[in-house]
Amino acid sequence: MKLISKPVIFSAVLGAAVVLAVSHFSSWGRDNEPGFAVSSTPVNRDARLGTSFAPVVKKVSPSVVNIYTTRFVKERPMYNPFLNDPFFQQFFGGRMPQNDQERTRKEQNLGSGVIVSPDGYILTANHVVADADEIKVAIANNKKEFTAKVIGKDRATDIAVLKIQASNLPFVTLADSDQLEVGDVVLALGNPFGVGQTVTMGIISALGRNIGLNPYEDFIQTDAAINPGNSGGALVDVEGRLIGINTAIRTETGGYQGIGYAVPINMARHVMERLISGGKVTRGYLGIIPQDITAGLAKRFNLPDQDGALVGDVTAGSPAQKAGVQSGDDIVSVNNRKIISAENLRVAISQLEPGSKATLGIIRNGQSKTLVASLEELSGPVVSTDKEEQDSSTPESLRADALDGVKVADFDPLVRQQLRVPATILGAMVIGISPDSNAAEAGLRQNDIIIEINRQSVANAADAARLCRAARGEEILLKVWRRMGGSGGTLYLSVDNTKRTK
Repeated sequence: MKLISKPVIFSAVLGAAVVLAVSHFSSWGRDNEPGFAVSSTPVNRDARLGTSFAPVVKKVSPSVVNIYTTRFVKERPMYNPFLNDPFFQQFFGGRMPQNDQERTRKEQNLGSGVIVSPDGYILTANHVVADADEIKVAIANNKKEFTAKVIGKDRATDIAVLKIQASNLPFVTLADSDQLEVGDVVLALGNPFGVGQTVTMGIISALGRNIGLNPYEDFIQTDAAINPGNSGGALVDVEGRLIGINTAIRTETGGYQGIGYAVPINMARHVMERLISGGKVTRGYLGIIPQDITAGLAKRFNLPDQDGALVGDVTAGSPAQKAGVQSGDDIVSVNNRKIISAENLRVAISQLEPGSKATLGIIRNGQSKTLVASLEELSGPVVSTDKEEQDSSTPESLRADALDGVKVADFDPLVRQQLRVPATILGAMVIGISPDSNAAEAGLRQNDIIIEINRQSVANAADAARLCRAARGEEILLKVWRRMGGSGGTLYLSVDNTKRTK
């Protein structure tokens, strides 16, 4: 695939870039859990680097498999208007050759997988097998091929589980990916470009990466070479334990350029266990709209740093509301697991069972608190944040003087209905915003409803203009309501008030 102007994310499956869709699934019971080997001990970081990783490769490579997929595509040749033309028919005795029969074409792809149990369960990337009609698995150093059955697929994390009918298979031990650190040495095993099993070495370059490929991401980033065909293969530590499933690369050429991504094994294991148990995955639901914390927001909310996820809105009747979570809270931990971002929070909650308790560490008004929420089951699509089109019937506006470049207006019942704004939401609608304004830089959008300025309620456009004129300080704190996909909610924005708009 050719890139013209900017870096792209490719899934590392031979000959195919993949766009993932959202899917939500349901639950896991422990009674029929396969015999996975799990080791949660951190890798020994005091050991000096040896001269060879051959012992590690010998230990792991038998459990890394090649996956060959076939898809049958039915197609009909394009209609040729000359077939019915009398002029051309005369050259064939009035009978034109017919070439409009439906044909079946085979599409074949290549990927990798990892055996995780002696009875034939295999972890791989969903995009390796997503549309396959036939799946064959070849075990290293074994000339026999197996036909694989798909146990389950989860597009939201790009994880799939296969099963082959075999026993006493070589399988890999699963590590605890929460114990990983940037700088740890790792090995990537797979079948790049179909050349055969290949091992590359690198380090963990970053943790917790979100690149916008899947709805749920907590990628391990590595500089171990990953290429097309490596997808679904193993990323292991220096003790030969599985820490991730290789999934994607960032590239301008379609090949390795030093940045590869793997799904952490803790996330993959969570999905795998639920797929094996019930064929679907359930995810915990808290009921908030979280956002990352900027330096301005950290200052306005009296937070010690920018870690955590700021609660922009709390859904009525949700587990969060029942637990006492409020808009403006900073969630800094879930079940003693540190939270560093909004995406980090979404992943942490998604990996908890519906019906389980989530102990939330929060900071509210500079004070630390602990709340306990009983999670429900997440259902429906993941919310998108596409910008809504401006309505042509927007009423006349008032300019908010302290927010240079922003125009606000009251919104009448017709506009409220067209934008599907709840009757409980009062405020001033943003009907115009200069793209180079401080407010735009802070994230304010057209059709946002400003409902608070510096913690004071806004009922209409006049209120917004008055509070903006009265605003003092280096930052102006806005609370806005925004439509996001099929729903809506509130979030906070911190607007720089020290620099003038050009």
